[in-house]
Amino acid sequence: MKIYHLKRKQFLPITLEEAWRFFSTPRNLARITPAYMNFKILYVSAEEKGVYAGQIIRYVVNILPGINVGWVTEITHVHAPYRFIDEQRFGPYAMWHHQHHFEEVPGGVEMTDEVNYAIPFGFIGRMANWLFVGRKVNAIFDYRYTVLEKLFTKNELVVKRSA
Repeated sequence: MKIYHLKRKQFLPITLEEAWRFFSTPRNLARITPAYMNFKILYVSAEEKGVYAGQIIRYVVNILPGINVGWVTEITHVHAPYRFIDEQRFGPYAMWHHQHHFEEVPGGVEMTDEVNYAIPFGFIGRMANWLFVGRKVNAIFDYRYTVLEKLFTKNELVVKRSA
């Protein structure tokens, strides 16, 4: 199984506490996901407690036009306010491991997303990654970068713990 890797860094002019509050709130994921993916959170275990190791998040996402898939992730590690990790339990990937890191730097926070993922179906999966999946994963993180840039530089941060 081939494992693909994506790493992105972004400076945000906010405090470490603000970054943690926003990114560790599962409902905010919909705010930074492209609309064409039709991302919908269906369930967050013990959502009122905030992010914690063992938390389960169920959602549905459009992976191709007209094709919606259920996706279940588990928050496997939390070291507030510096990092947390989510891993796919069920969904479109053979493996999905997403690390979120936050480091206080002069004037704000450096946020790092590091994703390791694998596509099922062997050779066909590798071709799919080369043809469109890899580009789509990169496009999602490009979109997030742009949205976060606008959201935090305009001081429009609104953190929601519940919907």
